[in-house]
Amino acid sequence: MDIANKVVVLTGAGNGIGAAMAQSMAAAGARGVVVSDLNESDAQRVAARIIASGGNALGMGADVSSEAAIQGLVEAAEGTFGPVDLFCSNAGIVDEGGVEVSDTIWGRSWDINVMAHVYAARAVLPGMIQRGSGYLLSTCSAAGLLTSPNAAPYAVTKHAAIALAEWLSIMHGDAGIRVSVICPQAVRTRLLEDSIGSGNSASRAFAQMGNLLEPQEVANCVMRGIANEEFLILPHPEVKGFVQRKAENIDRWLSGMRRFLAQIRNVNDLVHPEKNVL
Repeated sequence: MDIANKVVVLTGAGNGIGAAMAQSMAAAGARGVVVSDLNESDAQRVAARIIASGGNALGMGADVSSEAAIQGLVEAAEGTFGPVDLFCSNAGIVDEGGVEVSDTIWGRSWDINVMAHVYAARAVLPGMIQRGSGYLLSTCSAAGLLTSPNAAPYAVTKHAAIALAEWLSIMHGDAGIRVSVICPQAVRTRLLEDSIGSGNSASRAFAQMGNLLEPQEVANCVMRGIANEEFLILPHPEVKGFVQRKAENIDRWLSGMRRFLAQIRNVNDLVHPEKNVL
């Protein structure tokens, strides 16, 4: 897809990867960009930067766990700029813990990391199918292809988000609908910083492993992926090798992940011994 003259809606775009994507798409000539975030003032600041740079943008607050909120974003985009060509479901949440965490936490992860993508598809697919073109982009994380030790709700829901995207591509690709998933590892975002600050040893370990990307680097990779209409967008190319090794020998991969888990525990003991709950 060529972004020029397209109408774009992004969620979770008040900072980090979403903000970088919004500004990159505006710079590429998007006809209009709807920047949304749970924090409306953050969304409006990003929109203001786009407008100051000569682009067209609208900043809105939105809780993506609400289908009505997502429908509202689409209605605002259509009323201001025209039919939505690209919907970027970027908002996400990292919840730590395993199967023992509450149903409330599991439900929150499911609503934000999975159902928000369902709501976006419901809102834009009918019009896209009628027009014979459209694009759905989901930020899913390498955790959705691999896993995320000590963050079961995150890993499980990101797997589900990728499964949904695959299904959408299979079912609607021949109708002109393109689908991509972004699956980065560690990126210097507020989400990662908050996760590390809360004591998430997996996030800390990934950040310490190196190759910590800046949001703009991810946005640049996304722009190339959209231009080439690639389903799987990997800002960290090494993830492809990890996935291949997982597919080749799942038992060996699981054994390797247990060794990685032991390394995380060691880091956790040193930094936060009181939080060794893996």
